[in-house]
Amino acid sequence: MLELTGLTLLVLLPADFLITPPVYAGTFKVLYAFQGGTDGGTPQGKLIMDAAGNLYGTTEYDYGSVFKLDPKGNLTVLHKFTGGADGGLPSGGLVRDTGGNLYGATAGGGKGPEECCGVIFELDTAGKETVLYEFSDGSDGATPYGDLFRDDAGNFYGTVYWIRAESPGGVFKLNRNGKETVLHDFTGIPDGASPTAGVFRDNEGNLFGTTSVGGGGPRFEGCGTVFKVSKTGKETVVYRFLDLPDGAFPQAGLIPGTRGNFYGTTYIGGDPACNGFYGVGCGTVFEVSAAGSEKVLYRFHKSKNQAGPLGGLVRDALGNLYGTTSGSPNGSVFKLDPHGKETVLHYFTGGTDGCDPVVSLTLDSAGNLYGTASACGAFGYGVVFEITP
Repeated sequence: MLELTGLTLLVLLPADFLITPPVYAGTFKVLYAFQGGTDGGTPQGKLIMDAAGNLYGTTEYDYGSVFKLDPKGNLTVLHKFTGGADGGLPSGGLVRDTGGNLYGATAGGGKGPEECCGVIFELDTAGKETVLYEFSDGSDGATPYGDLFRDDAGNFYGTVYWIRAESPGGVFKLNRNGKETVLHDFTGIPDGASPTAGVFRDNEGNLFGTTSVGGGGPRFEGCGTVFKVSKTGKETVVYRFLDLPDGAFPQAGLIPGTRGNFYGTTYIGGDPACNGFYGVGCGTVFEVSAAGSEKVLYRFHKSKNQAGPLGGLVRDALGNLYGTTSGSPNGSVFKLDPHGKETVLHYFTGGTDGCDPVVSLTLDSAGNLYGTASACGAFGYGVVFEITP
């Protein structure tokens, strides 16, 4: 295993990246700057934290890696993917069991055609990888982009981006013996298509998630959905996005509230006066009930230099929501209180602090936030950061 210590260097920014530094509401600190060498780069998955304060995450650069970052800023590469049978390009976060073993999925690698289709893997505490399942690009699907959900019995649940040419994605279960079952095949319109996030499982065994397109709305590919899949495999579309004013293209998953409701983000849609990268609207934060009632909690707009939330949300005990935007121009970290008031905790400059955060944040018991920026930083390969609100 390789151990490195985080370094910070001053770099000069091109003129088009310079913005007037605002007064931040949070204290921002870079914990580690990826160098694009043996330590990896382009962090993609949500961070998780153990009881000792160690952070675990994944990178995508050069087929990707799994890393551990200790509280002193020392990074250990636990596994370097080869893009072959062991997998490659992990884009989701990790799951950690009580024994310290880590689990995750890769979007590529495995033993499918041209090693294309992804795997589900386990890393033990010594860093030894075991491939639990290899997607074949057949009826089992391919390319799991999102996080895995692991239940108390050791079963995993997630999504695949496609299932052969017949289906634009699906929801799967992998039992503890390595048997995979596709619980639902998406059909596009009206039930959704191309899920890029994982699922959440409630106490009754129902799975909830989002599809990035499909469902309906004014766009020919659909604007995305919130869906429910019962433990018997029956799918129900909880909500179909309509672009304006409620949002479109949800890229991240859902987090549960306290009343059977869920919170999430859409990449575009919302404010008709804001032009996002893929169309009108700079994205939203939304709440949806299990009965299908949706409420837009916040619409991003360029007057605050915020657009394009790709990551999901995290919620504290007081009901505040925290998340990131990826653009306009370099991304931000925000807080949204229960009354809908938004506070920007940090604007990324595209310098040593990083840029383009694309995944959800992690919240510790003291209220500190941890996350990654997928690019920029001292060496140009992204950073791990901490914010104290």
